[in-house]
This record gives sequence, structure tokens and C-alpha cells, in this order.
Amino acid sequence: MHELTLIDAMIEEETVLSWQERSLCAQTDPEAFFPEKGGSTREAKKVCVGCEVRAECLEYALANDERFGIWGGLSERERRKLKKRAV
Repeated sequence: MHELTLIDAMIEEETVLSWQERSLCAQTDPEAFFPEKGGSTREAKKVCVGCEVRAECLEYALANDERFGIWGGLSERERRKLKKRAV
């Protein structure tokens, strides 16, 4: 019974993360989404604008407290501000 629960959890996680397979960033240079400090985020944000899973990506980043990179079209600083406004 315990094994079945583990398998169910793995299937659920796979379903939850399946949005990543449809993301435009998966087909793009990942370096753009993790610029060096002070580097431009413009290229990554351009990709995010046209991405069909942008909302899922941002939701994932907020739920998992992603500290680095562009997620859902927002930088870490922008996500922090968004979280503060939500509180």
C-alpha cells in the first residue's frame, strides 16, 4: 500500500511539472534566464511574454521561493515585491 502512495505522488508531481515541457524557455538558452548580477533580463522577459505557461511558471516560483532567475516573466526582486503586496 505504501508503494502505491509513492507512485501516486510521483505521478502527481509529474503532472504538476508538465507545464515545464510546454514552456518557451525550455527551447531557449537557459543562460538568459539566469543573468549575472546587474545583467540584463530583457531577453528572458521577451520570451516569457509569449509563453502559454507563464502563469504556472510564476506560481511555481512563488510557491517554491525561487531566489534566482526569471520565472513567469519576473525577476527575483519583482517576485519579492509581488509577495509583499499579497501579504
